[in-house]
Amino acid sequence: MSEIEVNTKTTADKTNVVRGGSFVQENQKSLLFIAAAIVVMIVIYIAYLKLYLAPREVTAANQMHVAQDFWAKKDWDKAIKGDAGYPGFEKIIADYSNTKVANLAYFYLGTAYLNKGEYRKAIENLTNYRGDDNMVAAEALGSAGDAYVELKDYDKAETYFKKAADKASNKFLSPFYLKKLGLVYEAKNNYKDAADTYKKIKSDYFDSAEAQNIDEYIARAEAK
Repeated sequence: MSEIEVNTKTTADKTNVVRGGSFVQENQKSLLFIAAAIVVMIVIYIAYLKLYLAPREVTAANQMHVAQDFWAKKDWDKAIKGDAGYPGFEKIIADYSNTKVANLAYFYLGTAYLNKGEYRKAIENLTNYRGDDNMVAAEALGSAGDAYVELKDYDKAETYFKKAADKASNKFLSPFYLKKLGLVYEAKNNYKDAADTYKKIKSDYFDSAEAQNIDEYIARAEAK
C-alpha cells in the first residue's frame, strides 16, 4: 500500500469520526428527549405495577376465595356466577383482567364448564389460561382435550393430550395424558400410534399407575 493510499485512508477515518461527532451534536436534543421518554415510560410502568396492578391482585384474590370454595364443593353454578355478594369466576375475569388471579380464574371456570357439560365454553376458557405452573397448565391442556373428546373432535383432542403430556413432563401427569392420547388414537383407528404410545408409558413411566396394566392396552392395539 502506497503512502498516498495510507494518507487517504487516514483522512477518510478522521472524516467519519468528525461526522459521527457532528451527528451527536446536531441531534443532541432529540437523543436527550428519547432518553428522557424512556425513563418516563419505565417510571410509569413501575408505578402501574405497584400502585394499580398490585392492589388489584390483592382485591381479586380476596374476592375469588368464595368461588374457589364453591368449585371445591363442585357447586359449579355458584362457582361460575357467584353468590351472596361474592363474584364467580366469570365476574373475576371481567373485573380484574390483566391480573394473575383472573388468569387462574380461566382454569377454574373452564373446568367448571367441563363438569357442567358445556364443552365449547370449557375449551374457550381453558385455552385462555396462560400460567407458569406446569402442573396447572398441563391440566388445562388436558381438560381441553377431554372437552374435545366429548365433542368427538379427535384430531383436536390428540393435539391437546400431546401438549398436556409434554407440558407436565413428570411421572404423574405425563403417563395419564399419554394413556388418553392412546385411547384417542384407537378412536381414530390408528392402532399403530396407539400401541407406540402405550409402549412409551411402559418404557418411560414404568413405575406409574398407568403402566401397571398397560400390557393389556398394547396387546389390544396390536391385535387390531
